[in-house]
Amino acid sequence: MTRFTRTITPAAADIDVLGHVNNTVWVRWMEELAVAHWEAVASPEHRAAFYWVVTRHEIDYRGNVREGETVTAETWVADKPKGARFDRRFRFSDATGRVLVEAVTTWALIDAASGRLARVRDEVAAPFLA
Repeated sequence: MTRFTRTITPAAADIDVLGHVNNTVWVRWMEELAVAHWEAVASPEHRAAFYWVVTRHEIDYRGNVREGETVTAETWVADKPKGARFDRRFRFSDATGRVLVEAVTTWALIDAASGRLARVRDEVAAPFLA
């Protein structure tokens, strides 16, 4: 499996009334990370032919960060797809390596031309499972 990693520093707009990153921001970061991974690894032909939509989120919040603190965001696809869907895993860790948020999200592949679900072919999945 190929892991994709980014460092994120929350801005003032990411912070809630409790003084830490809002839960909706973690979800936004997951989507942004998944899209960046797709754009970095998928072939140009696949990026033009398909797009992904989330069908499910399962998130465990174990900690948080405040404005200006840094998190390491990581995503990967651990298992082969099932039909049009696959599960993507996420892990967000603080500067000490402590895991703050872990998630599994289910994504469905959509054919850009028809707007319908498309079976994830081996050649589409391969770059993520290498």
